[in-house]
Amino acid sequence: MADELGELTKRARREIADAADEAALEAVRVRYLGRKDGELTTRMKAVAALPAAERPAAGAALNRAKAAVEAALAERERALRARSLDEQLAGERVDLSLPGRPVRLGRLHPISRTIRDITRIFLSMGFESVEGPEIEWDYYNFEALNIPTGHPAREKWQTLWISNPLGDDPSRPLLGRTHTSPMQIRVMEQRKPPIRVVIPGRCYRYEATDAIRESIFFQYEGLAIDEKLTMSDLKGVLYAFARQIFGGERKIRFRVDYFPFTEPSAEIAFDCFACEGRDPQCRVCGGEGWIEAAGCGMVHPDVLRRVGYDPARYQGFAFGGGIERIAMLRSGAPDIRLFYQNDLRFLEQF
Repeated sequence: MADELGELTKRARREIADAADEAALEAVRVRYLGRKDGELTTRMKAVAALPAAERPAAGAALNRAKAAVEAALAERERALRARSLDEQLAGERVDLSLPGRPVRLGRLHPISRTIRDITRIFLSMGFESVEGPEIEWDYYNFEALNIPTGHPAREKWQTLWISNPLGDDPSRPLLGRTHTSPMQIRVMEQRKPPIRVVIPGRCYRYEATDAIRESIFFQYEGLAIDEKLTMSDLKGVLYAFARQIFGGERKIRFRVDYFPFTEPSAEIAFDCFACEGRDPQCRVCGGEGWIEAAGCGMVHPDVLRRVGYDPARYQGFAFGGGIERIAMLRSGAPDIRLFYQNDLRFLEQF
């Protein structure tokens, strides 16, 4: 058998060397190592029929022959692939001295970047970022925030009401939320104090657009509930936020305002970046020299009672403002509508 296997191995090596391409090489492999009718495979199956004394020597000889054929196949396959690659490269004309085509990298939209910066700053002060539904019940958007049906404060929010295709429930009308404040109630219903959350999100109002107003826009809302919180805590948080988001150059105005769900209430405004208060015809600030950036105040006791909190034990403050206005202040963009016109000449500046 040794002589026979030697001749078979030599013949296999000659055929492997003569294989002109990978298809011919595969045919040789099947002829000798095929699972069903391969010459070496057939002989290895026949070992079982040999006398027990002859099997070890026959098996070892067959394994040596198989290893030799497999090594010759692998070497020829590498040679054929290298030749194929050389032929392919020889047929291509590539000027390796030319610089490669640059990959255009994407970037965050300025509003998305502002949302991340706002969230990061309040995170550093112990606030957790949460999100809420954009389609909201009237109860959370108005009723629970101390704005019952018929209250004159509802006129401040030009509401986009939504018709439910499954049938409207007169007691639970739906709307595109006009502010992110409804999430204050949802958070307080689900948690017990202490609470510190910031809520960024999209809002909807039915109103004409101009240089500083859009009908679809983003707001951020903050809420803190704990024992012994005061207005000075609120001012400290907002001034710290203003210093981190704008730096020390912007002037800040903090004055009394009115919101139904806070008492007392205040507004924060920043000096106009466009005219710095010197242009009575400025389309950004309307000639006032100040741009309102956030409303704030101490959470109204009635709002606390509605969610089961004891106003004698717990106090809290809330604040909220437009994210686009912050982006305008930081970038110097003269018109809020530029952020949503998808003009790359504008967006690629950021």
